[in-house]
Amino acid sequence: MAGAPESPSPLPGQQRPRSRFAAGLPAVTAERIVDAALRLTVERGLDSWTLRQLASAVEAYPAVIYHHVGDRESVVRAVIERVGEEIPLPDANLHWRDFYWQLLADLRVVLRRYPGVARRFSLYGPLIPSIKPLIDRGVRVLQRDGFGEESVTAYNLLLGTAAALVSKEDDHLAQPLIKPDSPETYAEARDSEDQPGLAALGRNVYERVKDPERLIAHFTEFYDYSVQIALDGLERRLTRIHP
Repeated sequence: MAGAPESPSPLPGQQRPRSRFAAGLPAVTAERIVDAALRLTVERGLDSWTLRQLASAVEAYPAVIYHHVGDRESVVRAVIERVGEEIPLPDANLHWRDFYWQLLADLRVVLRRYPGVARRFSLYGPLIPSIKPLIDRGVRVLQRDGFGEESVTAYNLLLGTAAALVSKEDDHLAQPLIKPDSPETYAEARDSEDQPGLAALGRNVYERVKDPERLIAHFTEFYDYSVQIALDGLERRLTRIHP
């Protein structure tokens, strides 16, 4: 019987490839790959790293990523799964308004930690196992407190609004539209006599664009304001469902 084939001998001047163990490198696992993808997402944003860069981060070939996790979109879903695990779930016994005020505040903190994830959050939804408990509890709280058949729509409104606002913040911080000459531009706008609406916006924005810290704080203020308005609207809607 013929014996097992021998490994090919290295060409002259080449060294025989060493195993990861022999080279002192840790084993590549799916968990380690996703850990690295999370770090890259924190540093660069979800859409700003490549599979080759991820492979480099775990000191492996791209084919190893495919073997353990799959293509880039599979890695992205695994990242969102991990991020979903970090979102705290408020007490289900809270009144629906208190529940969502707490949930959406915590949601922004987590999503801002991983730029770009908010854009995919609403897209994947029930496809991500770690997000299913959030959906289930969020809808059940609305059902219990009287939204009935509109519970799913109300849930989508609140979570969709939150994710869209964080996505906008991600985009702004990744590619700032506020340039060094922006204060002058808004100063001109605030003095527009023939366009009073534009002038009002110019006055509103002028002071913020002069101070980067104040501009960043604006995102938190606007997020809270938008959530408050959405909750106000749903509370008003509830009085129409149950006159």
